[in-house]
Amino acid sequence: MRINKYLAHKGVATRTGVDELITHSKVLINGKLAKLGDKVLETDVVEVRGVHHKKKLVYFAYNKPKGVVSTNPQGNEKSIPPMSDIGVKVFPIGRLDKESHGLLILTNDGRITDRLLNPIYEHQKEYVVEVDRRFTPGFQKNMQEGVKLSDGKTKPAQVNRMNDTTFSLVLTEGRNRQIRRMTEKLGYTVRDLNRTRIQNIELAKLPPNSHREIIGEELKTFLISLRLQ
Repeated sequence: MRINKYLAHKGVATRTGVDELITHSKVLINGKLAKLGDKVLETDVVEVRGVHHKKKLVYFAYNKPKGVVSTNPQGNEKSIPPMSDIGVKVFPIGRLDKESHGLLILTNDGRITDRLLNPIYEHQKEYVVEVDRRFTPGFQKNMQEGVKLSDGKTKPAQVNRMNDTTFSLVLTEGRNRQIRRMTEKLGYTVRDLNRTRIQNIELAKLPPNSHREIIGEELKTFLISLRLQ
């Protein structure tokens, strides 16, 4: 495993943060300074200079409003506001495109990124989707069984009709703009897209642009579901 991924899994920093530590000669493998791209085994002894205590890992549910960019904002685009009240720097896991809204998980735990975004783990993400007109049983069947996209057929999904134009959708993968691409392939346009759940973490009644800390049994269940506890 690459050293940046290894230390991210240990909760030391994000992969980019680990690379910065390596660049500043803060990381040693078996007593020798690590280099960018080095690989480590579980039997190797890895030290990080200047880290004398375990970093407190924090997890927050955040309700991203429409119009806010969750990753790499450009120019005058609105981004997730700094959360000065929590005392630590956090980053979003995954993405919601600019015109979508709903649940993001914000954390300083780099292990979460790989577990939630790697398709081999098949973790659940639930959405409420509204399309531009009444959808047919055939549309629902295709969404459930998988849609052929330019990057391959999507995995089977759970689809439950809520009304003539709205349905809930549970995915176990996270391709770029996947839901919009699936619906467009079937001749529909998404009018509203709201992510309401990631694993056991639910958006519930959290107001837009607000956050709440994930703690206690909710956090324990979440980490166990990711095989991190």
